Amino acid sequence: MAIFQVVFGLAVFAATRHHYLDKPPVIKAESARVRPALPAWPDSAAGKASGQLGALPAMVSTVSDPAELQRMANEFFTNKQYDQAAAAYGRLLVFGPDDVNTYNNLGITLFYLGRSDQALGRLNEGIAVDPSYQRIWLTLGFVNSRLGNIGEARAALATAVGMDPNNEIGQSASEMLDSLPRDDQ
Repeated sequence: MAIFQVVFGLAVFAATRHHYLDKPPVIKAESARVRPALPAWPDSAAGKASGQLGALPAMVSTVSDPAELQRMANEFFTNKQYDQAAAAYGRLLVFGPDDVNTYNNLGITLFYLGRSDQALGRLNEGIAVDPSYQRIWLTLGFVNSRLGNIGEARAALATAVGMDPNNEIGQSASEMLDSLPRDDQ
């Protein structure tokens, strides 16, 4: 079972890493214009609402360009610098609080940091922003499966498959769904 979990985790990481590296971020210019950089983010209202991610690394707190911040966040994630990635993704939510992809990225990053409750919270916030975003359902299913919440994992993965079973995300969700333990096991 431990070998299965390691292989399963690596497969999901590989699938999500591919998504993060191969797709350029979509940042709405309007949200960047409306929400300027907040130099004291942890003390601001947005920082308090962001789940208290902790102090931002100096380089992240000074970046005011959302595209650059997204690039940095993805690079931190790729390099397994999850603390810095979480801080950067959290700061991105200040610029684009309606960007469901940022909620997804922050959720998986928090999970890798061992902050599972916060991860689930962020993923559910993202679903509330846009319940039609298939990838966040896949991530929610993965996180729940790793936490042993099989019923929740099954529901999230079934939702992802139901959105489009033929694309890469739907196929990954279907494979994860098939790999979950059955209720009778």
